[in-house]
Amino acid sequence: MLHDQKLPLHILSGFLGSGKTTLLKGWLAQQDLNDVALLVNEFGEVGIDHHLLNEVAPDTVLLPSGCVCCQIRGELKTALLDLYERRVRGMLPPFSQVILETTGLADPAPILSTLLHDPQLKHHFSQGMLVTLVDAEHARQQSMHQPEWIAQVSAADKLLLSKCDRIGQTERVALQAWIAGLNPMAELSDTVQALADPDPLFGLRLAKGSGQQRFRWLGAAGASGYRLAPHDENPHPLTQTCVITLENALNWPAFAIWLSMLLHSHGQSVLRMKGILRFSGSSSPVVIHGVQHTLHPPVHLNDWPGDVDTSKLVFILRGLDPERLKQGFNRFQQAVKDK
Repeated sequence: MLHDQKLPLHILSGFLGSGKTTLLKGWLAQQDLNDVALLVNEFGEVGIDHHLLNEVAPDTVLLPSGCVCCQIRGELKTALLDLYERRVRGMLPPFSQVILETTGLADPAPILSTLLHDPQLKHHFSQGMLVTLVDAEHARQQSMHQPEWIAQVSAADKLLLSKCDRIGQTERVALQAWIAGLNPMAELSDTVQALADPDPLFGLRLAKGSGQQRFRWLGAAGASGYRLAPHDENPHPLTQTCVITLENALNWPAFAIWLSMLLHSHGQSVLRMKGILRFSGSSSPVVIHGVQHTLHPPVHLNDWPGDVDTSKLVFILRGLDPERLKQGFNRFQQAVKDK
C-alpha cells in the first residue's frame, strides 16, 4: 500500500469477558504481522491484555486506561497519528490495516464519529469493519442490565457468538434468531467459524464481495413497514426495527435535511440505520448508513444489486416508536410534493 492511501481502521468490540483478546490472538497467529497494527484499550489501572497479545504482536500499543468511547479520544487520535507517522518514516513495517480492540464498556459510536469528523484522521484513515463479540452464555442477562451491550450489538457490521460450547444446541438456535432480530443488518457467525476462515474477518465494507453478500440486510430486515425484534418473554432491550420501502425517487437535498433533523433530535434513539436509495436525476443507487448521531459519507454504486430496484431504509431504534418515525417521514414526503 502506498503512503498516501488511507488505512482502514477496524474496531473489535464486545462486552467484558466476551473473548476479544482470545479471538485476536487466534486471528493474529494466522496473519502476516507486518500487515497489521494493533491498538488495545483497557479499563483499569493496569493493562493485561496487551501482555497476552505481545506473544504474537510484539508492537502492540496500549492506550491509557479508561473508556475509549468517551474519555480518551484525544489519546486515540494521538496514537493513530503516531502510528501513521512511524509507518511513513520507515520506523514500522508498512502495515496496511489497523485494529482497535476497545474496552468492554465502550460504545463504538463516538469512536466512529471521531474517525469520520476529525480532519487529520479522516485524511489518513478510513472506516473498516466493526466486529462485535457476543458472549452466548451471558448475552440475555447483559442485554437487560448493560446499555453498552445493545450499543455494541446494534453498531456491528459482523456479530460473532463466543462460548457457544457452554450452551445447548436448542438454546443456541434461539439465541441466533434473537440476535439476528436485534441487528438484521449484521452478518452473524461465531468465533470458531471466524478462526477457521480468518481472512474475511476484517473484510472491507462495500469494497468487495457480491451484491448478495453486501446487501443481505435488505432481505434480513423484512419487507413490511416495521416490526418488533423478537424478545421471547424477555422485554429487554427495547429495540425495534423500522423498515420503509419507497417506489418513487427521493429529492436528495430535502431528504438530507430530514435525515439530519432526525439524527439531531433522536440520534441516541437511532442506534443504526442503513439505506439503498434512488434519487431524482440519477439512475444508480446510493447507499447510506449511520450509527446514532454519526452519518457516514454516502456510497454511490454503479448499478442496483441483484433483484433490488426500489429504495429501502432500515432503522434499529431504541425508545423511538417506529410508527412515529414512519409518520414523520410520510409528512416529509408530502411536504416535498406540495412544493
